[in-house]
Amino acid sequence: MTQARSSSYVMSITIIGILFFIFGFVTWINGTLIPYLKIACELKTDFQSYLVATAFFIAYTVMAIPASYVLKKTGYKKGMSVGLFIMAVGAILFVPAAQARNYDLFLVGLFIIGTGLALLQTASNPYATIIGPIESAATRISIMGICNKVAGILAGLIFGYIALSDADALEASLKTMDEATKNATLNELASRVIVPYMIIAGVLVFLAVAILFSALPDIDDSGEGEGQSVVASGKSSVFQFPHLVLGVITLFLYVGVEVLAGDTIISYGKSLGIELATARYFTQATLACMLVGYVIGIIAIPKFMSQATALKICAWLGVVFTIGAVFTGGFVSVAFIALLGLANSLMWPAIFPLAIDGLGKFTKIGSALLIMAIAGGAILPLVYGWLSELTNSQQAYWMMVPCYLFILYFATKGYKAGKA
Repeated sequence: MTQARSSSYVMSITIIGILFFIFGFVTWINGTLIPYLKIACELKTDFQSYLVATAFFIAYTVMAIPASYVLKKTGYKKGMSVGLFIMAVGAILFVPAAQARNYDLFLVGLFIIGTGLALLQTASNPYATIIGPIESAATRISIMGICNKVAGILAGLIFGYIALSDADALEASLKTMDEATKNATLNELASRVIVPYMIIAGVLVFLAVAILFSALPDIDDSGEGEGQSVVASGKSSVFQFPHLVLGVITLFLYVGVEVLAGDTIISYGKSLGIELATARYFTQATLACMLVGYVIGIIAIPKFMSQATALKICAWLGVVFTIGAVFTGGFVSVAFIALLGLANSLMWPAIFPLAIDGLGKFTKIGSALLIMAIAGGAILPLVYGWLSELTNSQQAYWMMVPCYLFILYFATKGYKAGKA
């Protein structure tokens, strides 16, 4: 029986790891999509181009609560399959968007992909958290994070090569073209995403069917999960958990700064005079730093430090690296933004378990609220874009310092709120 349980556990973790790989692939393409669509769709400002992140991440806020109700009806496994099908629909929508070179249609496709991801994340994150002991949840989520970031690195390299390999020469030549030649060139540029997104859609459909017919076990979270502290008894509303409410705010700020570090770094490098042919690799540097952090987390948590301690260290690193980015220049400043990947790496693995601990029967709705907080990735990049137009792209990074300080508060006191 022990061997069977161990085999089931390994299989479950493997399937969830594949899903996190998918999350990473479709999420971290956005860093390349931002400068790509700015050229292909002739966008005038950085603020407009950051709507890519907004359309994608705002879906989490709009759809997370409905996703929790879907999961109540379907269970985790069927819910994951539905999420993958929805993502495939969004990916297919990139085909007519590219053919028409219609930025609004691209944004709709991104929103639909985000909707599917909201359902997937609402299921898979608590699954990874409560399938084993809560004190080792950060380790499991760190493993998931490695799958996520490896996929992100591959996605950026592949899509960057397809879409931005000749972007500098293309931008320069567009200025001298007549209108007909310019339109033909931009149409060719836009068409580069058609085949990749058709492949992505096909893979998503295949995975949806595979998971539907897999032996992935459903888990019962109606009571207290294994190893969870008993907090939920006597509660009648999810909002009676102060540590969860503070966790939602913390996750909102964390996702915002993570997306800023990954999705603005290419445009930031370009604003410093670095060619796109070089800058297109910068998001991969951020993700590589996150990978290093995840490996540290797997080794250190909970053996050498707690989830809360890891979060404190990461928050302080976020403050230090942000200040470093603002007070230096050129490649050094870009390197500090990339190092924010290290600062951000253990935040999700720590915040999610600390916020969801002890929710019992409120686990699904609590997870949905936390997934809604991913909207930080929709809002904070727009704030950054607005600030960068008021000041400049470097000084706008100051906005991240108070975000990291609030995360530090949660790591110090916030996660204990209401547990006395």
